[in-house]
This record gives sequence, structure tokens and C-alpha cells, in this order.
Amino acid sequence: MLDPAAPQLVVNSRVLLFSWLPADPDAVAALVPAGLRPRPDRQVFLCQYVVDDASQTSGFGAYSLTYLGVSLVGLDPPEGDTPAGWWTHYLASSPVVREYAAARGAPAGAGQTSLDVRGEQLTAETRADGRPVIRVRARVGHTSHVIRSGHHRYLTARNGELVSADYPYVAEPVTPFEIESVEFLAPEDPVYPLRPANPLTIAWGFYSPRVSFAYPAAQNALDAPPTGHVPSARGEPQPVHQVPARRARSGLPSGS
Repeated sequence: MLDPAAPQLVVNSRVLLFSWLPADPDAVAALVPAGLRPRPDRQVFLCQYVVDDASQTSGFGAYSLTYLGVSLVGLDPPEGDTPAGWWTHYLASSPVVREYAAARGAPAGAGQTSLDVRGEQLTAETRADGRPVIRVRARVGHTSHVIRSGHHRYLTARNGELVSADYPYVAEPVTPFEIESVEFLAPEDPVYPLRPANPLTIAWGFYSPRVSFAYPAAQNALDAPPTGHVPSARGEPQPVHQVPARRARSGLPSGS
């Protein structure tokens, strides 16, 4: 088992990361523990990514991962353009990654994630217990000279204590980028309460074939905010786009 106190580096992973407004805001809010505040719009985030080769990591090896959670108020990272988030689900293909993440408080479970790009069509799928539970389709273009960097802040519970950590990243996002559909395929699965509303409204996001990031060594107790913490001044969401009806692939409401 990797030492959970040791930092880990991942380079050139393929990453889809975005956020939406949920179909059941009350169910989403119920997943957030006491001491944390979800955003008024109950925004949900999803990351699906693949690390294709062991040479891209400092110790994890090749793996795939999907994590989901709820965006929070008042805990945004000092250098980042997305809200802090509470991890509700963390589905990794690698036992090494699951053990490392669980020791740091992540709700780690088994799952497989695939990202398939054909032309301008990206299909991202997450499987758990041998069945697909989430499928995302997006229109994607090519990378350019644009670089996106900063920190994402995620919170977990470790030994009964809420902790946070800042994850530095550098990404090369593609343009254009448009989420076309998000399907939650298994109503009985624990991720289902996080399904998006219909019509699907995307708050922010990107796809990049090359994202490098680190799991930091330090985690901070919630009552000891990280250095440079400034309470969030975010107001209501600024949606990137509302997915048009013509983009629906299944003919069913988003999240069905």
C-alpha cells in the first residue's frame, strides 16, 4: 500500500470535468455533511479520467477514475476558478488507488471509466459492478496554445474529521467543447441522486487529452483553513449552456 501521507503525481491524463444543476436538489443537499454548505443551486460536479500508462504516475500505475460530488460555498481555493467540492463517490479501477484514496478519506469504491473520442464525438462511460451507470456525450475539438491551471479543493472525512486538500493541475483544454447529454443509467445505483435536471444546464467544464495534477502531501482540518483561504463571493451560477433538445441522444429526460 502506498503511504497516504506521501504526495503523488499524474501527468498527461485524459480528463473530462464539468458541473450541472441537479434534478433533485434536496437529495443532493442531503449528501453533504453537517459543517459544510452546498451552493444554493446544489451544483454537482463530475470528473471522468483515464491514465493510460504506468509511466504517467509516480506510484499509482495505469488506472481510470470517476468521482462525483457537491459544490460548496465558502471554501473556494485561493488559486482556482471552480468551487470547492465534497466528494460523494469515487470509483477507481485500481486497488492501489482505492487504498490510497480511502486512507485519505475518499469514499473509494471499484469502477471502470472509459473515454472514447471519434472525430468530434467524445463518449465517456463509467461502469460499476459490471454495468454502465453514467454515460456522457460531448462535442470536442482540438487543443491550442491555451493552458488552464490552478487548484481544485476537495473535502473528505477522515477518522470522523472533515479535511480538505488543494490539488494543483495544468490542463490543455480543447476548443470547441460542448456537453450534449448526460445519462444516469441505473436508478438503483448510489450515484443516481446526483443526476442532472431536464433540461440539462451545464455550469462549467472542460475536456483535455493532457492534464497533469498532484495529490498533495498535506491535508487540512476544516477548522484550520488552508493558507490563503478567502471565503467565496460566488453568487448564482453562470451556466455555460443549456443543452438544446436536438442534442438529446436517448430521447429520455437528462439523467434518466
